[in-house]
Amino acid sequence: MYMGNLEKHKSSYLLLITFVSAMGGFLFGYDWVVVGGAKPFYEIFFGITDSPSVQGFVMGSAILGCLIGVMISGSLSDRYGRKPLLVVSSLIFILAAVGTGICNTLSWFILYRILGGVGIGIASNISPMYIAEVSPANVRGRFVALNQFATVIGILSAQIVNWAVAEPILPGEDIFASWNGQMGWRWMFWLGGIPAVIFFVMLFILPESPKWLSTRGLFDRSEKILSHIGGAEYAKSEIRVLKDMAGEVKEKANFGILFKGKMAKILIIGIVIAAFQQWCGINVIFNYAQEIFAAAGYGVSDILFNIVITGVTNVIFTIVGMYTVDKLGRRSLLLFGAVGLAAIYAILGTCYYFNVSGIPVLILVVMAIACYAMTLAPIAWVVISEIFPTRVRGMAMAVSTFSLWTACFVLTYTFPLLNSALGAYGTFWVYGIICVLGFIFVKKYLPETKGKSLEEIEKELTR
Repeated sequence: MYMGNLEKHKSSYLLLITFVSAMGGFLFGYDWVVVGGAKPFYEIFFGITDSPSVQGFVMGSAILGCLIGVMISGSLSDRYGRKPLLVVSSLIFILAAVGTGICNTLSWFILYRILGGVGIGIASNISPMYIAEVSPANVRGRFVALNQFATVIGILSAQIVNWAVAEPILPGEDIFASWNGQMGWRWMFWLGGIPAVIFFVMLFILPESPKWLSTRGLFDRSEKILSHIGGAEYAKSEIRVLKDMAGEVKEKANFGILFKGKMAKILIIGIVIAAFQQWCGINVIFNYAQEIFAAAGYGVSDILFNIVITGVTNVIFTIVGMYTVDKLGRRSLLLFGAVGLAAIYAILGTCYYFNVSGIPVLILVVMAIACYAMTLAPIAWVVISEIFPTRVRGMAMAVSTFSLWTACFVLTYTFPLLNSALGAYGTFWVYGIICVLGFIFVKKYLPETKGKSLEEIEKELTR
């Protein structure tokens, strides 16, 4: 396997197509988090402020769409290619951004949130998989992590938009009758349509995945794309390996393969890692920042500013994760993230228990996000994008991503209920226990994949 450094002009091409694919991650992050800033206003507009169960369902409705998107994207991407599914996701993001903002009834609002979730599900499954398939082994972790970087930039963009769009709340002001309550939350969603249109246009320069083309016997097209990525020597080396792997495949790819022999064990690893990334609890900070910071004594305007602080932290430490994933390895970063979050949650829960508020809570929240951003957030996507064989990668990643979004739905839906029953302190202690269990699983079952080609990983895990 050719592992030399890429020429400068070749690495620029790889960076370009990675950037285009990662726009799916950007939209995933924006659409996922923008609802958190709009939440204080649309809940008043739709009259659901006194119904935690309805609030949880509205917040979780996009995740139902994610599950649909994941289910259709896996087999379709294995059948028709990675690029067509990215085009579909861009169109869905455009429609969802426009539709969510024009709603005047809760049922239509939920419907468009579900539609946006379909786009998230497709993009979250296909973007990291595409990047993993076009990236050379020695830089694959870093480039797949670029998708997570784009996601956190999308998150930060949504947080800044929410903060900038929302007008200051005056004491005693009727939020329902205010600009925030009538139009502000709509603009938070509408502005997401701009990057969605840019994504759609830029997809026209994106080539199909060379790994996918090889599964269809289109080696000439695959070699041409690989030459653009790494040069002629790199392309010839890759094509030789891909032809050897294609010659060894005897069984037709279908969902049944995923549950046979060693594939079943690999699938379980992917499912658990994906679910753990969500059940570690960080996403409730993004989706329920209002409640978390309100419990720490902050007002609405301060809350929106604090959310921007957490977004900046998320971006900075995602960059740290990008530069360490190919040096320190996937397994060690996951272990560090699990134990780090468990410790932070123990302290954070104690702060809530003893009614400590203000700056200490903000610092602990920022520390938790920093720990997550450089470990579990990008690394889980790297792992599930590289541990599965090429011929079933779409289906296997779909199952893992389905697990991720199912876990996310459970997390999002149950947080208001846990917070009501156990208080903020008990809820974060529960997440800490989950992090300890995740540490044990990763230490026992996850092998290191740093520096290995996708084909080498396939041979190691399936034989």
